[in-house]
Amino acid sequence: QVHLVESGGGLVQAGGSLRLSCAASGSTFNIYTMKWWRQASGNQREWVATVNSDGWQNYADSVKGRFIISKDNAKNTAYLQMDYLKPEDTAVYYCHTGQNGMDYWGKGTLVTVSS
Repeated sequence: QVHLVESGGGLVQAGGSLRLSCAASGSTFNIYTMKWWRQASGNQREWVATVNSDGWQNYADSVKGRFIISKDNAKNTAYLQMDYLKPEDTAVYYCHTGQNGMDYWGKGTLVTVSS
């Protein structure tokens, strides 16, 4: 069982920055692949970014060059640094990992970007 808790969301003006955190339980966090997803009101959940155990990162085209995903194994925490935010980034952001065939999700944190 893995528990994920997101934090760091809030209201920010367009062009601003936020850093989301995802605290994870488990003693093997260092091997977790962590992902961030987001869901805007009325839309399907969409993948945002991935970081694997080797530190390899991948991003959706919509956030490439603006967002950075990372993980701190010593703190069992994954991060999403979001810069140059746009109103279309407004969504609930979720962290996610898959372990032993199971998917684990946090409850999400709301990011609102005003124009």
